[in-house]
Amino acid sequence: MTIVNTVLGPKDSSELGFTLSHEHILLSSAGIQDTFPEFIPREFAIEEGIRQLAEAKAEGVDTVIDLSTMDLGRDVRVIEAVAKGSGVNVVVATGTWRDVPRSFAEADPEEIAPLYIREIEVGIQETGIKAGVIKVANEPEVSTAGEIILRAAAKAGIATGTPIYTHTLATNRIGERQVEIFEDEGVDLNRVCIGHSNDSADMGYLTGLLDRGAWLGLDRYPGREVTWQERTEVLWKLIQAGYGKRLMLSHDWSVASTMMSKERLAARPLTNPDNYLFITRNVLPMLLELGASQSHIDDLMINNPRGFWES
Repeated sequence: MTIVNTVLGPKDSSELGFTLSHEHILLSSAGIQDTFPEFIPREFAIEEGIRQLAEAKAEGVDTVIDLSTMDLGRDVRVIEAVAKGSGVNVVVATGTWRDVPRSFAEADPEEIAPLYIREIEVGIQETGIKAGVIKVANEPEVSTAGEIILRAAAKAGIATGTPIYTHTLATNRIGERQVEIFEDEGVDLNRVCIGHSNDSADMGYLTGLLDRGAWLGLDRYPGREVTWQERTEVLWKLIQAGYGKRLMLSHDWSVASTMMSKERLAARPLTNPDNYLFITRNVLPMLLELGASQSHIDDLMINNPRGFWES
């Protein structure tokens, strides 16, 4: 039995069910909700988050991994309210995204790792809500500060047995450097998922990461630079090549965000009218048309996310 921390308490990994591996509910920036709370659409995020995730629940989505970290304005009370109202399990993250605080950029990984460990073992911001995954990010390269964060995450992951999920710029092959650093720290790559990997159609890059033992997060649907159909064709190629049990799917969707222009926010429903259900309504049917079986689908959406914690 493997226990996974969710915002509503611990769950057995067997209870996760159909899981979206990389999503968000509310995105902003560190400290804004405390200093300028009127800038954050918290009530909208809760109301619309409940609506969208309840709709997703009705069509079979059981669990969402919300990979919002402190520097992405993580608000665990908003996430908790959405989980309660929608009935969807939500796993939240500790760690650090691309906006590495300057204080962390001058710190040793050994100083940062205990902070992540506290959020996993004790709770976040005195709420008692515990993180279930560690999130790290590097773009457009692994900077000096970014490497400090990777090494801190590695130490926290080893100490707690918590898996690590990364943000990458796949077109720059960032996952390769992330894997090198995790290997140097002694991390079992079976506990690492290299995210945003379906921004690349480079099969050599993708299979290279898989062959080193990492998972791949094909977690940008519908995406922009690469069409969702092209992403799904690459996914099918990976399944045909025997990697179907090492892949997880998601959208990188968010209900509300202060990080986008009003124009981009207005355009999002046009590019993805299905929000958290784009994969269910579009990608999985296309996979079946390409020749995938229901067993392949179950691996991608149920067995693999569960295995990410159980491995």
